Amino acid sequence: MRVLIIKTSSMGDVVHTLPALTDAMRAIPGIVFDWVVEEKFQAIPAWHPAVDRVIPIALRRWRKSKSKNPFRIVNALKSFYVTLNQQSYDLVIDAQGLMKSALMTRFVQVPRAGYQSDSIREKWASYFYQHRYDVSWQQHAVERVRHLFSQALYYPRPFTMADYGVDKTRWLNLKSEPYVLFFHGTTWTNKHWPESYWKKLTKLLNERQLKVKLSWGTSEEYERSMRIAHGCHAEVLANLDINGLVSEIANASAVVAVDTGLCHLASALNIPTIALFGPTDPEKTGVMGEKQINLAANFFCSPCLKRQCHYVEPSSEWPACFTTLSPSLVMSQLMNMCIGKH
Repeated sequence: MRVLIIKTSSMGDVVHTLPALTDAMRAIPGIVFDWVVEEKFQAIPAWHPAVDRVIPIALRRWRKSKSKNPFRIVNALKSFYVTLNQQSYDLVIDAQGLMKSALMTRFVQVPRAGYQSDSIREKWASYFYQHRYDVSWQQHAVERVRHLFSQALYYPRPFTMADYGVDKTRWLNLKSEPYVLFFHGTTWTNKHWPESYWKKLTKLLNERQLKVKLSWGTSEEYERSMRIAHGCHAEVLANLDINGLVSEIANASAVVAVDTGLCHLASALNIPTIALFGPTDPEKTGVMGEKQINLAANFFCSPCLKRQCHYVEPSSEWPACFTTLSPSLVMSQLMNMCIGKH
């Protein structure tokens, strides 16, 4: 059986889909998946043993260039159509649940499956499917995709711990010294843990003879990394692509991260991870796995689920909700993970 998956982005959403493939692989011997994904994230599906072909698409790049050269986009879509139809499928599953992904299911002439209208992010997308499934919103994103796949592929829904199916041994460096990896950058400004807290946590880890490595993706994040690392046993990494970041994650003793897609890569590799949540809700999109801990702010307005913080009272740090997640609290959680034994 060969199934086409439409799950283009974002990084966290792509990672959240991997356990569903593991479930299907165990339930249906010989099942094979092809996967349509944003070109930026095309490395991720290829890590799973049930994925045969990764088909990159450049929706984000096309959107940016739309006004400049529409003919190039039309030609790119034609090429994408040809690529999809080089292979025959038994089923296409839209695991994204958006109009753009639902439209892509029409590029192949096979049965189409996805979420029903009450279970989907963009209601009208469900009308593109021939098979629609009820999947509760009151569960983690990983479990939603697992539930969808179990219904679309007709096997009993598993309730075991999510298994991302990624073999991290390919990236292991046995000569690497122990270190904790920080992911301090994220999209919303109010999802940032205070910079002074990162600095204090770095010093606490140094006291335990643990080095810190800091990742960055923008000039602002680079400057923040340099300030955190200054005067500490810490290394600011180069600006790495996904494969480079995964190598650093795979060899880390632990990861500490804000709410960003990169923390889900650590979940996929089963690396001890502490994810810090202020305005967002870890119940639905937190890290998931045997060695993952979600720390949510214990503040009267958290999680507000808003991109802008509207708290105006005096606070020692900003966002104020993160004052309930101190560096010492994070450090104690790391010790509970036995990180301090190095």
